[in-house]
Amino acid sequence: MQINIDNLVSISEANQNFSRVARLVDEKGTAVILKNNAPRYVLLDYNMFRQNSVADDTDVDKAASRILAKHIKAFEELAK
Repeated sequence: MQINIDNLVSISEANQNFSRVARLVDEKGTAVILKNNAPRYVLLDYNMFRQNSVADDTDVDKAASRILAKHIKAFEELAK
């Protein structure tokens, strides 16, 4: 994610004027909230969040199957 300086908002401004920050997200897609002049939080449009989701259920199922297959003997011992 690239940070645009137009999307930077102080935490006090976000606290006092959240509707302005929400409009900024509507227009730009994201807002970076600064705490002590350093990026701390990212507010993003929900649709963007869904598009950039880390993993869907299929990925989780595949990872779980791979871990189970790799460590099956340990899991069998734990099940005793």
